Amino acid sequence: MSRLEVLAPCGGMESVEAAVKSGADAIYLGAKEFSARASAHNFDFEEMEKAVKYCHMCGVKAYLTANTVIFDKECERALNTVINAYNAGIDGVIVQDFGLVSLIKRYVPELPLHGSTQMSVHSPSGAKFLEELGFKRVVLSRELSMEEIKEIRKATSIELEVFVHGALCMCVSGQCYFSAMLGSRSGNRGACAQPCRLPFGVNGKGGYALSLKDNSIIDYLSELEKIGVNSAKIEGRMKRPEYVASTVRACRESLDLGFVTEQTRKYLTGVFSRSGFTDGYYKDCRGKDMFGIRRHEDVTAVSEKMFSQIRNLFKEQPKRVGLSGDFSLFSGEYPVLKVSDGKNTVSVKGEALGEIPIKAAVTEEKVKQQLEKTGGTPYFFKEINFQIAENVTIPLSVINNMRRNALDELSKIRSENKNAFVEEVTLSEFAPHRRKGEDKNYAVWKSNKKPPEFFSEFDMVFIPLFSPEENFLNLIKKGVNVGAEIPRGMFSLDQRIEKTLEKLKDIGVKDVLASNIGAVYLGRKQGFTVHGGFSLNITNTYALNFFQEQGLADAELSIEMAKEQINGLGGDIERGIMVYGKIPLMLTRNCPGKSAGLDCKTCKKTLKIRDRKSEDFAVFCDGTTCEILNCKILTLIDKLSTMFSTDVKYYLFYVDNSVETVESLEKFKDFAMLTVRKTNGLYSRGVK
Repeated sequence: MSRLEVLAPCGGMESVEAAVKSGADAIYLGAKEFSARASAHNFDFEEMEKAVKYCHMCGVKAYLTANTVIFDKECERALNTVINAYNAGIDGVIVQDFGLVSLIKRYVPELPLHGSTQMSVHSPSGAKFLEELGFKRVVLSRELSMEEIKEIRKATSIELEVFVHGALCMCVSGQCYFSAMLGSRSGNRGACAQPCRLPFGVNGKGGYALSLKDNSIIDYLSELEKIGVNSAKIEGRMKRPEYVASTVRACRESLDLGFVTEQTRKYLTGVFSRSGFTDGYYKDCRGKDMFGIRRHEDVTAVSEKMFSQIRNLFKEQPKRVGLSGDFSLFSGEYPVLKVSDGKNTVSVKGEALGEIPIKAAVTEEKVKQQLEKTGGTPYFFKEINFQIAENVTIPLSVINNMRRNALDELSKIRSENKNAFVEEVTLSEFAPHRRKGEDKNYAVWKSNKKPPEFFSEFDMVFIPLFSPEENFLNLIKKGVNVGAEIPRGMFSLDQRIEKTLEKLKDIGVKDVLASNIGAVYLGRKQGFTVHGGFSLNITNTYALNFFQEQGLADAELSIEMAKEQINGLGGDIERGIMVYGKIPLMLTRNCPGKSAGLDCKTCKKTLKIRDRKSEDFAVFCDGTTCEILNCKILTLIDKLSTMFSTDVKYYLFYVDNSVETVESLEKFKDFAMLTVRKTNGLYSRGVK
């Protein structure tokens, strides 16, 4: 069983020191661009190099976060950001965008890849997908229970990283488009405006239906270690150093003592909380108790006196690097001190010869006392071997200088960048995509009810994987190309998905719509033609090429792209955009209705949440996860012929009785254009 790594967030150099001095095993930080915490201070490359050297001297690893989606014009800059971080000595990169993944694998192949939680990995299949690509680690979705983490651990040998403390989004990471749709500030781009923390009532009543308490499972770190989790991650790169110190200290106590002391727990609660903490996801107890907001008493729980107390805890440099030493002293010779940390060895000579003492000879005990004065450094001597002749002495100042010189030299070696230098890269521009022919029309039917008759006019109809079998058979009998949509939320569903795919293959279904990398993995494994869904978050040509290499027949582009970005994409794979439907703004595992005490029996799948402007957002539940739908219907049907260089139009249909009465696709297009509550989405304005 490997030791669980305590991984701390760092938004600036003060937080780096707070983390290291409080006992972190590793830290993660962002560069000035391409970080999911864009409003944090973050690091320029000079600051990053300083932070990495300090960490390495102290035996701590440092990881770069490059965990946002990127557009074509940013790919070169993003790659060179990673290259410069590698040249600064970074130990690994946490990444979301598969276009950037492909570039890193090509130009910086020695850099370990960590799959960001923004990749929405919450199933064994998703972890296997990354493992087969050569990823070293995956950061799992926060919504997993202990048993689900165990299931992933048993299925794969990839390193697992689990969030153990910090802010808890209502939405599965990487699947939130709420902030982008409301104000063009994309969570997938690190610019989330946190609309979920605003009031949202349930079925017309007041409340905060999208605001969860902060996650904290620090008490279960020993359990996670036994399961085989490799890293315990603390959220909070935008938090102050005192927060970092308190959370790291709590993790350290939980692992080393088996419990968190009362005083540390007080600090933990004081520095930041939202109505306390929750372990609901980990304990598989999702419900009303998980919801909370930042109350007045949460803000006033901390004082400057408490901050001062916490700062005192990381004032001194702890002794965390054990050394072995060899000291020799003979009359008429220069004394020699060898110091080793187990990997690196240095040897220094004193500047004075050993001599016959006038008064008393130097003793081993006296030399040991001087050598062990390692204050201000991270070092301590585990053992020192002595070879000291009888009746010899040397000034104590010589021994002190030898110790200082040896430790300085050792620190330089430990801080050296072991990464081979990589030159910055200039990327070639892609030729514009050439359309293959007339647009294809794909329908995505979200209901388990019988699809409308006019669906027979679509080139492909995707219906929910777990729909009644007769829904598939009826379409097949009519000669319709029918496919199965694998759920976006795959929590605990891998085995059921595989068995259902086997049955559907037997009745003639050949296609699947996959909106998660786990779904891509399972679809390929079963031999289906795989079509990529919008929530794969494909935003650049390199990502399109990557998924083409992974076997996708075509791919639906991210809904966060503007038309100029879409039309500028290169590559050969057919691509599409959503042209009609209520955009799913969030994918949630906890139901918003539970904030008001509702359960599945009282909900009856008619749930809506209302914001401060009295806009209603429908909640669509598939029994495993919920999708919170935009209050307006996306419709671009009248603009497609002149606006987009794409091959496929995706029509998204939730439960809407009005479409069942439409007789033809052409009549539906006319009907759709009459919709009063409609939007052009982000295709005109894009995102930040």
